[in-house]
Amino acid sequence: MGDLTLGLLALLPIIISAILLVGFSWPAKKAMPVVLFATSLLALFVWDMSANRVAASILQGLGITASVLWIVFGAIFLLNTLKHTQAIQVIRQGFTQVSPDRRIQAIVIAWCFGTFIEGASGFGTPAAIAAPLMVAIGFPALAAVLMGMMIQSTPVSFGAVGTPIVIGVNKSLDTAAIEAQLAAQGVTWDQYLQLITSHVAVIHAVIGTFMPLLMVMMLTRFFGQNKSWKEGLEVLPFALFAGVAFTIPYALTGIFLGPEFPSLIGGLVSMAVVVSAAKKGFFVPKTQWNFSDKSLWPANWFGKLDVDAEDTNTQTSTQASSKISPVVAWIPYLVVAALLVCSRVFVEFKSLLSGVSVGFTNILGEQGISTAFSPLYLPGGLLLIGALVALFLQSKSGKRATVFKGALSDSTKTILNAGFVLMFTIPMVRLFINSGVNLSDLPSMPMASAQMFANWFGDFFPMVSPTIGALGAFIAGSNTVSNMMFSQFQYEAAMSLSISPALVIAGQAVGAAAGNMIAIHNVVAASATVGLLGQEGATLRKTILPTLYYILAAGALLMLAVYGLQITGPLV
Repeated sequence: MGDLTLGLLALLPIIISAILLVGFSWPAKKAMPVVLFATSLLALFVWDMSANRVAASILQGLGITASVLWIVFGAIFLLNTLKHTQAIQVIRQGFTQVSPDRRIQAIVIAWCFGTFIEGASGFGTPAAIAAPLMVAIGFPALAAVLMGMMIQSTPVSFGAVGTPIVIGVNKSLDTAAIEAQLAAQGVTWDQYLQLITSHVAVIHAVIGTFMPLLMVMMLTRFFGQNKSWKEGLEVLPFALFAGVAFTIPYALTGIFLGPEFPSLIGGLVSMAVVVSAAKKGFFVPKTQWNFSDKSLWPANWFGKLDVDAEDTNTQTSTQASSKISPVVAWIPYLVVAALLVCSRVFVEFKSLLSGVSVGFTNILGEQGISTAFSPLYLPGGLLLIGALVALFLQSKSGKRATVFKGALSDSTKTILNAGFVLMFTIPMVRLFINSGVNLSDLPSMPMASAQMFANWFGDFFPMVSPTIGALGAFIAGSNTVSNMMFSQFQYEAAMSLSISPALVIAGQAVGAAAGNMIAIHNVVAASATVGLLGQEGATLRKTILPTLYYILAAGALLMLAVYGLQITGPLV
């Protein structure tokens, strides 16, 4: 079987996903069972995987699904608790005081707050937190999911305290062989990893500076009364200011401190600087922008998560919310952010939380196919702790049982639908990734598709390096997993072309970050937090635009660096 045929067959699950979700506008709950079935047939009859390995991969996917649903449930439960304690009204008023302009609110919540949460936690948590928060202050659910997905780009390569680089890149390269070559050039492995980190930080900083502007342009174009790109451009000075407020400290941290803290520090700095600037009207446009009246919204803009403070104007709720100070209203989110940081930075605390775990190793006897569920270490557990803090701080002892039951009931209804979709989506991903062990001695499906791209593009490979990374993230829903799948391949491709492997691997990492914007199970998870299941295709049709911007810009920068500036490095 030729490389072209094999590569196209490997892409078949992705092609089917795109046709059903984007082309035919099928909801994911109908499309993903079809895609899982098609992937299983490919695995059994083309890749000649054993039925036992296929079954083990599906079971592994179900185990991972439990972890994803735990995160989503935690985010929904926290927000529903805030809804029942009336604290969400206080939070809404606080954002209105920063600026009543929805464009500014999107930048502050999604870009500034979301990048910080990504740095602390990663793995889809920013969208799970930011999207329902935006719905709570009056954004359409579909718009909130779009904003939540778009922030899963620039900060992602250094999300979860640098996991995509520290684990995804570092643990996927042939360290022993590369170290021997580096030693001949007087370079250590740590210096080489830092070189890759610096390249990633600079590429992201250049492209990511424009993301807040693109976010508000998408907001005004698809959710404004006038369907206007221009109304988004009106925020150009403020959006660029918000962009550099994050990307400058982000890039400097990546270059001088390493991969663990760029998104954390960039997010913290941007929150402090951008919120202060917005309150003082610095660079804020004179004309305010808002959505049209809710009665004019299309039906597909609405989710089933009822947390809109505008609709809770009873005398009782007003009196309850007036007794909650802004600090007390925000304490649960601050607690979650602090726990996320501490659990990822402090080894002893991390060990304490991750020590509570249920795992299955070598499922059905298949080597390397394992899964684990760590309820306290996963963001879902920390979000539930935040919800309990809200319960005790924001409600009276006699009302706590009522608040808890209401939040639990609302959250359970939302999570059940998401669970059905993810039960098919994530097993498909694991089957795709695990296909490298087969009786036909074929490369895994992801590797076969990557080799096809390399053969097609030759010397123009740096242009498509980010696309391969994005493809991996689209499949796996994870920058880290994409890097683990493709970093060694990117290294080999660069060596064969006698160009800098560090630059090409950086392109892989940047593209994998961008691919999170179109990762199907991330879209499903984010949609679930606002009760918007069934509109995944509508979201993907929009997020493909910023994804294309990101991977094309990254490819162009790589081509410029390799062939224009002729940047080289170790091993070249």
